[in-house]
Amino acid sequence: MNNHGLLRKKIAAKKAKLCIIGLGYVGLPLAVAFAKKGFFVYGFDTSSSRVGKLRRGVKYIVDVVPKDVISLIKNKHFYPTTEGKVLKEADVIIVCVPTPLRKVKIPDVSYIIAAAKTIKKHMRRGQLIVLESTSYPATTREIVLPILRSSGLKEEKDFFLCFSPERVNPGDKKFPLTKIPKIIGGISQKSSRLAMSLYSFIIKKVFIVSSPEVAETSKLLENTFRLVNIALANEFAMVCHRLGIKLWEVIEGARTKPFGFMPF
Repeated sequence: MNNHGLLRKKIAAKKAKLCIIGLGYVGLPLAVAFAKKGFFVYGFDTSSSRVGKLRRGVKYIVDVVPKDVISLIKNKHFYPTTEGKVLKEADVIIVCVPTPLRKVKIPDVSYIIAAAKTIKKHMRRGQLIVLESTSYPATTREIVLPILRSSGLKEEKDFFLCFSPERVNPGDKKFPLTKIPKIIGGISQKSSRLAMSLYSFIIKKVFIVSSPEVAETSKLLENTFRLVNIALANEFAMVCHRLGIKLWEVIEGARTKPFGFMPF
């Protein structure tokens, strides 16, 4: 059986081992969600302090209950570690590292590059790699893919690569990670289908788009839409202050319109 068929069977049977790189507000809830569904999940983070907190049951992420983490560790469904060698054991690797903005307002992709180089060091045939970290369009194809290809392995034949942007809203009880629809853009169709079959275990609505660039740009549109509208709301706050009227009453009035408006 080829690499795609074997990995597809492993995922369907929950026999695929996962490794989440980066145990922050995106990676940790994702690791817990998959572990609760019966997958074995490695949690790889370079911070020994963060890994130590997980093993001791210390809370540092608002959406994750420490007793759940301790239970998953005891039941051998979750293994947080600082050892990169676990990447070789994983069938699926999901990258959830930070991409802070530089002073010139472009994403710092150094963490993505470091993660990709670490994966390359330990990668083998038959692995699915998914990038969730927010970045500019073409990051997956032009930065991550060449690093992985330099291992000598080929995408779609030996390994599979996708971009699936995180949509976590920390502290949101109405829309936790498992209730937020997921989009996936693979380098190849086989990659997209593998990722869809995996994420469907924890998320009901999973959509495939035609390429990583479409998925990356969709995330950029989402973030820009939010930022522009929050900025607009801030401007109105100043206007309302000068007029001596209540901003929240203005927003409540405007939101009675059933189309063409969203409250921020």
